[in-house]
Parts: sequence; structure tokens; C-alpha cells
Amino acid sequence: MSVRRSLCATAVALTTMIALILPAAPAQAAAGPTVAVRWNEALLAAIRTGTLGPPMVARALAIVHTCAYDAWAAYDAVAVGTRLGGSLRRPASERTEANKNEAISFAAHLAAVDLYPAQRAGFDALMAELGYDPANPSSRPAQVGVSACGAVLDQRHADGSNQLGGYADTTGYAPVNAPVVVAEPLTTLNDPGRWAPLTFVNRAGAVVTPPFLAPHWGQVASFSGSARSLADAVPAPVPYGSPGFGAQSAEIVSVTAALTDKQKAIAEYWADGPSSETPPGHWSLFAQRISARDRHTLDQDVKMFFALAGSVMDAGIASWEVKRDHDSARPITAIRHLYRGQRIPTWGGRTVDGASWVPYQASTFPTPPFAEYVSGHSTFSAAAAEVLKRFTGGDAFGEQATVAKGASQVEPGVTPAQDVTLRWNTFTEAADQAGMSRRYGGIHFKAGDLQGRTLGRAVGGAAWERAKAYWTGRG
Repeated sequence: MSVRRSLCATAVALTTMIALILPAAPAQAAAGPTVAVRWNEALLAAIRTGTLGPPMVARALAIVHTCAYDAWAAYDAVAVGTRLGGSLRRPASERTEANKNEAISFAAHLAAVDLYPAQRAGFDALMAELGYDPANPSSRPAQVGVSACGAVLDQRHADGSNQLGGYADTTGYAPVNAPVVVAEPLTTLNDPGRWAPLTFVNRAGAVVTPPFLAPHWGQVASFSGSARSLADAVPAPVPYGSPGFGAQSAEIVSVTAALTDKQKAIAEYWADGPSSETPPGHWSLFAQRISARDRHTLDQDVKMFFALAGSVMDAGIASWEVKRDHDSARPITAIRHLYRGQRIPTWGGRTVDGASWVPYQASTFPTPPFAEYVSGHSTFSAAAAEVLKRFTGGDAFGEQATVAKGASQVEPGVTPAQDVTLRWNTFTEAADQAGMSRRYGGIHFKAGDLQGRTLGRAVGGAAWERAKAYWTGRG
């Protein structure tokens, strides 16, 4: 790889803005990345061009890597699959790298096409590059992969996500507030403590009012089996009308008005909005770096991505359960309500009528369309960091990314005044910065971030234990 390369195609054309500054990655083998990494890369490419939101993306990652793991488990002496246990296990004479690669690829391809059918050409192209014909699963390894993944897909098609119904809500959720037009000063809210849809002009120039994304997601079957119970243990947010509600809003006004160039860069780097890998996929990119750094074998990569993807799927389920339970207001509506008619400071050295306050975000995606509490970014990132810490046996990360001078999508050509390099010595530092980025961006309150981090660590720990039980044969 080059010394300066793009880390990810994050929201709003951040590919031109962010570069990862690293020494050349150590070679894993003459053939390059393992097939587990190759299929992760292929899925992230589909995610960037798709329209699925973060919890659906996390589930897609989990399904592809579960299918890959279950196919691989058939060629391990002790590991058991998540659906068929050890019933697919092949004799020792067949446990070759070539057979593992083929079984994994047929499984991953089947899952990827099921999840992103419009991107099939890309998945077929990878199969051809690897030397396989997806239309001819006649070999024993291909049959193992198809059987393993078919069982996973059968279960996931009835897991509460409503994938076959386009992920449409199954709970009858309706917002208590009418849409708030971002370009106009706020006048009234039916319930200032609850979530309100936003109307704005998106990247395509269309006026849109996105509904609450996947309010049913807390009902999805979790990988560890404990996502919902962990979510239900999260304390309630401060209610509207309490001193705490006003204090958390005042804090966001203060923080966003005093943003430094580095803080603005943090807010934009981690945004991971439309046309990006989204937060779950961002941590897959980090895992790819760990694979290269630590010279992973195929077996190691299958296990790492399996555990990581299971953790971010559960993070999505748990955080969305909390979001749906409390239906809490985002800063953009809370601040507009509390400060309407008052001049308040905001980013860029300006003052505005509080009724027109906007977060430090691109105007084409001012705030994600779902409730504030808890932060999905914080939960996804803390869960992923927990798994990577446990898999690698330590917290050392040692990565960095550079945000180029003037590359901001919020203040283009102006911010940052000079290149800004973000460094993470540990996975924990990266996860904490991801959570903090949403406060800098005016997307989340402090409690939503911190409680999301706590929830994510618990979710990640539970997912790790579940994954380890599978590959050690305890099921």
C-alpha cells in the first residue's frame, strides 16, 4: 500500500479529505489479504453505494461474516457453526487452505447477494477473481459454504429485521412532533423532549423528511442473546423540563460555539453518514489494518471478523432499543426550543437566533433520523473496540488519519486552516473519540455519548464470549 492512502469513503465525499498516514503494511502472504478480508472489502464497497442505515449495515456485516465463519468451522477440528453445529465437519484430510477459501467464498457470496442484490456484479467479479463460478456450487467445499450460509439466511430472514419487507417498521411507530424545517426558525413543538423529524434539502437537491430509521430494530435477534437485556439496563435520559435537560443543551451550545479546527476535524472524520461505510463499517476498516499489522492467517481473520461483526450488530440492536424506548429529542430541536428568540453563539464565530441553531454538520444531512439517546456511534465504537482489544490481547492500536487543509464539508476551503492529524494509540482512544465527535458535531448530548460507550463495552464483551464459545466448540 502507499504511505499515504485513503482510509475510508466517509460521509459527504470525505475520501478527498482524509488520508491514513502509515508505514507500508507488512505483507501477510505473497497472495495478499485473506479471503475474509477480501469479502469484507467487497461488502464495504456495496455498503458505500447502498442506502441501508447503520443498524442494517451492522446486521449485513454480521450475516456475511457469520456465513463465512460457519463455512470455515466445517474445516476446523473443534469449532461449531452457529446454526448447524458440527454437522458439516469435514475429515482432517480435507482441511486445506484451498478448501477453506472456497467454502468461505461461496458462503460469503450467497450472503452478500442476499443482502445487496443490486451489487451482485461486484460480488460475482470477486468470485471470478478468486477462481470460482458462483453459478456452479458443485464441489464439496462450495456445497459446504452454500449449506452453512443457507441455514444462516433462513434464520435471519425471520429475525425481526423485516429484511424481506424492505426493513419497514413493524411496530406502528409515529412521531409525536410534526416535522421541523431546518431552514426555517422553530415556532412550536408538541413535545420538546421527544424526537422530531427534520425537513431539509439532501445531497441530490431534493427536499426530504426522513422518517425514524428502523424503530423496530430492538426486536431483532441478537448474536449474543443479551443485546436487549443490556439495553433495558441503561438508565433513562434526563426529562424535558428538568435542570439537566437545560444544562445538557447549554453545554452543546457552548461546545459547538468554541470548536477548534481539530475538534471540527474530529466531528467530520467520524461522521460516517450517507455514501460511507457507516460507523460499523468504519471499524471493519480498522480490523483490516489489524489483520495486516499482525500478519493474520485466514483462521485468525475469520474469527476476528466474526466476533467484530457480531458485536456491532448487537450494538445496533441495543442502541436502537434504547432510542425507541425513550424517543428523545436531538440537540437541534431541544436547543431551538429552549433558545428561540435569544441570540446565542455558534460555530464559525457567529451569533444566531436560537430558533435557527444548527449543529456542526453538512446541511445536506444535518442530523440522523432517529432519537438521540443513546449514541449509536458511541455504542458501535465501544463494542468494536472491546472485541478488538480481546482478540489482539491488548489495547494497542497505533493508527492515525489526516484531515487535509480546507477540506471541510461544513466550512469548505476554510477549515481546517492546516492539515490536522488524528492519532489513536489505543482502540479505546479511537472509540472515545468517535463518541466525542458527536458532541462536537452537535448531534448528541454528553449522557447519550457516555451511556452509549458503557452499553457498547457490555455488548462487545457479551459478543466476544459468544463468538469464542463457537470457535472453541462450546456452541
